[in-house]
This record gives sequence, structure tokens and C-alpha cells, in this order.
Amino acid sequence: MLTAGGDSIYVQAIPSDSRFTFAGPMEQTTLAPQKCFVRDLVDGQEVDAVFVVRARSRRQKRTGEPFLKLQLGDVTGSVEAVVWDGVDELTSACDIGAVVRVVGRYTVDERYGGAITVRVLRAALDDEYSLADLVEGPPVAYEQMAADLASLVATVQRPHLRELLRRLIGSASETGRAWREAPAAKYYHQAYRHGLLEHCLAVAQGVSALAATFPTIDRDIAVTGALLHDIGKVEAYAFRNGAIELTDAGKLLGEIALGYYMVRREIERIESFPADDAEALLHIVLSHHGRLEHGSPVVPCTREATLVHFIDNLGGNLGSFDRIEKALTDGERWSAFDRGLSTSAYFAPRAEQPREAA
Repeated sequence: MLTAGGDSIYVQAIPSDSRFTFAGPMEQTTLAPQKCFVRDLVDGQEVDAVFVVRARSRRQKRTGEPFLKLQLGDVTGSVEAVVWDGVDELTSACDIGAVVRVVGRYTVDERYGGAITVRVLRAALDDEYSLADLVEGPPVAYEQMAADLASLVATVQRPHLRELLRRLIGSASETGRAWREAPAAKYYHQAYRHGLLEHCLAVAQGVSALAATFPTIDRDIAVTGALLHDIGKVEAYAFRNGAIELTDAGKLLGEIALGYYMVRREIERIESFPADDAEALLHIVLSHHGRLEHGSPVVPCTREATLVHFIDNLGGNLGSFDRIEKALTDGERWSAFDRGLSTSAYFAPRAEQPREAA
């Protein structure tokens, strides 16, 4: 049992059918791996470390021979890696979510950026790593977030809305348990266990606070919609050891369509659920991306949907700052250009304790 993000979790490395390592006798990984984090890699560095496989694709060289392109990650970020030899033998060790020990060299190309050229790769042994070094978690303990969620739900006045929340995100329901475990995104923000709970709770708390400032907001609808706006991600994402993939349903239907169906199906099961409230909630789910070109089939047309969209967007952007800051080396102030923010991020000096990854 390991503790990560204030939560006790049971984990097991994904086994590999092969312990094959493509290396000469002098390169066999017999000593303990170095504790080397992605954020600390420098050009020309020799690497012998443990990572999680976050993405894998089989490519072809110009000669037609295969090679593997990997995305490896730890708690501080991700790095590209390439396997030129032994591709057929190593593929089974590189399943998405597998914990692997990698020996190679990290170099930075002016055109393609940084990557590890892998010489040795095998499934990591249990005593070679701590999952807390590989998998991120929220800064607030799960128990605290669950308590804050219960307190917020209790402030919703309409019984049918509280019942809908109980069925969809309550800890006693299968969907609710999955919602509390799921990541909020594949990469840009809160892409870790309990990330969806963290994100939706923060959005709902922000919506609740602003509803007090704008009295024309229907607070019950806005808070309920904020908590449910991303529920489709429960079915859109598959999550293993910090590696996040889109499911077939996520690729074919998208999280907004999945969420709309989940909320509408449960509404139809609640007797005498008011049609106006159902329409208002479903509009929030469908419009929360804000623009048609961003994936919403409709744009926000109500006060409540507009509020949820803007707070959701704010929460995602601030979550991107958290992600970027974790990947910076100590003392680094500017990030590279980030697609999530459409700019580089700056971090002013702050008086704080040195960061530790574990």
C-alpha cells in the first residue's frame, strides 16, 4: 500500500509477458535505478530510471523497419522516448500504464526537442520504485474533498436535484465511485486520480460563491450543473497507473454526448422531475465548452450555463498552471509555450520549502 495525494491506494505493476532487454552483457540492469525525474533531465544525460508508459505507437523507419515511439512519465511530467531495436520483443513490455525501467541517453534536438534513446527496457520490479514518484494526485486529501462535496450538496434546496446528485455522484452508486476516481483530463489539467472530483468541486464552489453576488442566478441549477458538467468523462477515459487513454466510447461519442445521455437517463428515472429543471441542467452539460468549435453542440444561452462555462474554463486554465509549475526545475520562472494556455507561463519567486516529488 502506498500513499499518494493524501490517499491510501493499492497498486500492482502491470506485468509483462517478457523480461527481454535489448542490451549487451555490460548494460544489464542489475543495480538499483537512479532516482531521476523528468523535470531534471539535461541534454546528454545518461538515464537509468523507472517511468510509467503513458503512450505508445509503432512507427516505421525510412527503411521500412519498425521502431517504437513512447511517452514516458513520472510525477513531474512526461518525456518522449524512442526504441530503435528489438521492437517486436519489447512491445509487450510497453503496454499503456506499464511501469518500466529504462536505460538510455537523453538528448535535446533543436527541431524535435528532448527525447530518451532507449538501450534497455524491461518491466520494473516492485522494489525498484515508489508509485508516489510516478503518479500525481490532488493537493487536497480525498477525504477532505469528499466532505466538502457532501457539505455543498446539502445546500441544494430542491429534493429532486439532491436525488439526482445522489444517484450520479454519490459514493454508494457505481457511477459516483467512478466519478470520484476519474481524472479530469487526459493531459492539460488535473490528469490524475480524483482529478475529476477536484475539478468539478472547485467549479461548483466557485459557481456557488458567485451566485451570491448575482441574485438572478438559479443557484441550485448552477451548482448541480457544475457538479455534473463533466460526468461523461467517467465513460470517456480509461485510467491505469497514471496513464490516461480515451475509451472507444470517448473516441466515438465524446464526453459531452456521453454526459448528456447519463444525466438525461437518470432524470427520466426520477418521478415527476420538473421539465424546466431538466432542460436547464442538460443545457449546461451540452454547452459547457462554450463554443461550437470547442466541441459543444450549443453555446451557453442561460445565466447558469454561462456561469458554469466561465468558471469551468478558469478552473482548467489554473489547473494548467499547476501542471506546468511541477515540470519546471528549481529556480526556473518561464515555461515553454503551452498549448493549454496558448502562451508561456511565468511564476514569480515565492517563499516556500524545496519541492519533493515523493
